[in-house]
Amino acid sequence: MIDMTAALLQAIVMIAVSPLITGVIRKVKARMQRRTGSGILQPYRDLIKLFRKDETVSDSASWLFRLVPYVCMASMLLLALMVPFFFTGTAAPYGDLIALVYIFTLYRFMMVLGGLEGGSVFGGMGSSRETMMSVLIEPALLLSIMAIAGLAGSGMAISVIPEALLAMGVAAVTPVLILAAASFFITLLAENARVPFDNPATHLELTMVHEGMLLEYSGRGLGLMEFSSMLRLTIFMSLLGSLFFPWGIAADADPLSLMIGFAAIMAKLLFLAFAIAAVESAVSKFRLFRLPNLLTVSFVLSLLAMISLYIL
Repeated sequence: MIDMTAALLQAIVMIAVSPLITGVIRKVKARMQRRTGSGILQPYRDLIKLFRKDETVSDSASWLFRLVPYVCMASMLLLALMVPFFFTGTAAPYGDLIALVYIFTLYRFMMVLGGLEGGSVFGGMGSSRETMMSVLIEPALLLSIMAIAGLAGSGMAISVIPEALLAMGVAAVTPVLILAAASFFITLLAENARVPFDNPATHLELTMVHEGMLLEYSGRGLGLMEFSSMLRLTIFMSLLGSLFFPWGIAADADPLSLMIGFAAIMAKLLFLAFAIAAVESAVSKFRLFRLPNLLTVSFVLSLLAMISLYIL
């Protein structure tokens, strides 16, 4: 019962801090660009404002348009129960890496449907671009997490991988881990519509990908879509911090271990927030037809990780 309580607590904490992580990235990025920027708590204020507003729905949209935000949010809440945050145990212990990839795919599929259902030209443009990129994103994502699972030798169970890598100690730091982590970081940027794949702060309709699919949403629906996007970013960062570099995560449910694990994962998230902000400040958004080249690099890195796993 104590383990389940800790697992539920970490899922609640992950959901609660996801807007804060987005706010930290925006603030760090603003400071790197010599701007003041909004406060790190601004995403919370934005979400509260959106949830208080009424929705405006296009006459050409069907019931599916209203359903999409709830499915997207529910899929991310399910992943929050499956992914280790500061404790190796999870509230959904039977979830595996294959299910994780499929839930991410479900989220993207519903986002594409939402962009098409709105009847907007720019929504359809964003949906088509998202579909094009997903062809290369998903194989790289699947190979990178399969490589880390093979390194741990623990099967596809998400909660077992951190424990196996912790037991390996320094021996886990191999080319397999480094290559798979590099591939996963590129996938993180692509999946969450970050620079150089997309600009989350853009207002140019012709360059939008993720934001283009949200143009027709407003009020509560837009709030759910934004919140689920923030949570998805936090989940990806947590996967990188807890699965690929699990050192510091709590293996036991005692209070001291949980506090150390929370401090460790927050330090990792802050480091990744600085890394994402640095990339977005140093690199401009790529042209659409250059994106497959970068996604191919991610796929090759994950493939090299798999090859290294069997060679070494």
